[in-house]
Amino acid sequence: MRLGRTLEYKWYLDDFPYIAMTNLWLGLGERGFAGQPIYVVQTDSRVIERCMLMCTDPGDLVVDPTCGSGTTAYVAEQWGRRWITIDTSRVALALARQRLMGARYPYYLIADSTAGRAKELELTGKPAPSDPVGDDIRLGFVYERVPHIKLESIANNPDIREGMSLDQIDAAVRRHAESELLCNKPYEDKATVRVSGPFTMESLTPHRSLTFGDADENSERETISEYHAATDPEGPTFEQTVLDNLVKAGVQIGRRAERIEFASLDPHAGTYLNAIGTPVSAEDTDGSARRVGIAIGPQYGTVDPPYIKHAVREAIAVGDIDLLCVMAFSFDAQTADVTEVDGVDFRSVSQGFAQVEEERTVGRFRLLKVRMNHDLLMGEELKKTGAGNLFTVFGEPDIDLRVTSDGFEVEIKGIDVYDPTTGEVRSGGTDKLALWMIDTDYNDEAFFVRHCYFTGGLDPYKKLKTALKADIDADAWESLTRTTSRPFARPDTGNIAVKVINDYGDEVMKVYSL
Repeated sequence: MRLGRTLEYKWYLDDFPYIAMTNLWLGLGERGFAGQPIYVVQTDSRVIERCMLMCTDPGDLVVDPTCGSGTTAYVAEQWGRRWITIDTSRVALALARQRLMGARYPYYLIADSTAGRAKELELTGKPAPSDPVGDDIRLGFVYERVPHIKLESIANNPDIREGMSLDQIDAAVRRHAESELLCNKPYEDKATVRVSGPFTMESLTPHRSLTFGDADENSERETISEYHAATDPEGPTFEQTVLDNLVKAGVQIGRRAERIEFASLDPHAGTYLNAIGTPVSAEDTDGSARRVGIAIGPQYGTVDPPYIKHAVREAIAVGDIDLLCVMAFSFDAQTADVTEVDGVDFRSVSQGFAQVEEERTVGRFRLLKVRMNHDLLMGEELKKTGAGNLFTVFGEPDIDLRVTSDGFEVEIKGIDVYDPTTGEVRSGGTDKLALWMIDTDYNDEAFFVRHCYFTGGLDPYKKLKTALKADIDADAWESLTRTTSRPFARPDTGNIAVKVINDYGDEVMKVYSL
C-alpha cells in the first residue's frame, strides 16, 4: 500500500481473506436459480441462505408467508433457525413436507456444548467459561475465523523478538490480531448425521376483517357476501357459481360414475345454509322426498369446527333436512372431532347417521363434507376447460388400533366414505392415500408429526436413505412406507391423533383415546 510515493506496507490476500458483499450476487445461474427445481417458482437455496445469515442468528424465528417448495424452511432448518411457513396451495405444502422429511443436514458444533467449548479452546487458547453447558443454540455455532491484520498488530506485538523466523513472526502477528467470524462457515461434526427436527403441519382458518366495531358472530360472513356483490355487481356471486356447477356436475362419491345428482336446487337465504336440493331418485321409504341442505364454505379460507356447528344449527332450525353437505376448498383437520352441537349428538360419517333428539326434531340427520375443486375459482374460463370432479367426498380415517407386546400399533385401512345414495359406509382402501401421520402424544392443541408413512408413489425417504450412507435396518426402513405403524408407548396425554392426506392434498384428522 502506498501513501503518495512512499511504500507503507505490502498487503497479502491471506492477511484478511474477507470481502464485503455488494448487492450484485453473481454465480447463481439464470434468474437466480442454478439447481434442479421441483417447483415452478423455486428460489435457489443460496439466495435464501445469504439473506438469512445476514439478517438472523441461530435460534431466531423466520416466517415465510409464501412457502412454495419450502426453500426458506429447508434453509432455516439447516442453519438452526426456527421457522413458520405458509401457503394456500396444498401442492406446495406437500412438496415442502416431503422435502423437509427427506433431507439430510450437516451437524454444526454448538458453542454452548462440550464439543463446542473444546473447539473454541483449540482455536483461541482461552479457557472455557465455568458455567455449565446448556446446549443453547441461541449462543451460536463455533465458526471459522480469519485474522484482521493491522499495523498495530505488528508494531505493538509483545511476542515479536529479534532473530525470529518469518513463520514465527507471522504466527505471533496472527495471535494478537483481531479476528472476524465467518458466519457462513461453522465447524461441522462429520461423525453426526442430522435430519429434520420435529415439526407440525397445520391447517388454520385465515382471518378476514372487512369491517370494524362491535358485531355478532354472523356479521363477518354477511359482510363477505356483501363485499363480493359490491365488487362485481353485474356478475354472479361466488355462491351462485358454486350452485350452478353443482346442479350440472353433482357430487362425486368416490367411485367412477357414482355421484349425487340433483333434480332441483333452490337457493336458501340463510347465513350458512345456501340452498336446499332434492336429489334424483330421492324417494324415501315412507314415500316422501328427501331434502339435502347445501352450506358453501368461504371463497378464500378453510372450514373449521365453528363453521360446521353453525351450519348444523341452521339446518336443524330449517327442519326436514336429511343430509347436510358442507362444501369447501379445504377443511380444518379438527372438523372430524365435531360430534355434538347444542346437545344434538351426530356420530362421525364412519359410524353412520346421527340420531337427533326427539324433542328438537324428528327423523335422521347426516353430515357430509364435500371438497370443492379450485377450478371453480376460474369463473367464466371454467366453461372452456371441461374439468370434472368439481365436488368430491372425503371421509374419515379407517384404522385398526391394536395392543401388541411392544406397545400400541395402528394400521390404516383407508378412508371411510358415506354413500348417501345407498346409506352405506365403505372404506376406499389405501391406494388413494399419499401419506398418513401419527401424533403418538396428542395434546389437543397442535399435531406434531412423530410418525409419518408415505404410501403413495413419492418416497422422500429414498433420497434420505442414499444420503445417510450408513448401515440401515432393512425392516425398520421398510416400515416407513407401509400401512402399519411402528409400535409406540402409551401416550402421557392419553390421546393419539391420526392424520391422513389423499392424492388431492385433502387432509383429515381423527383423535383416539387410549
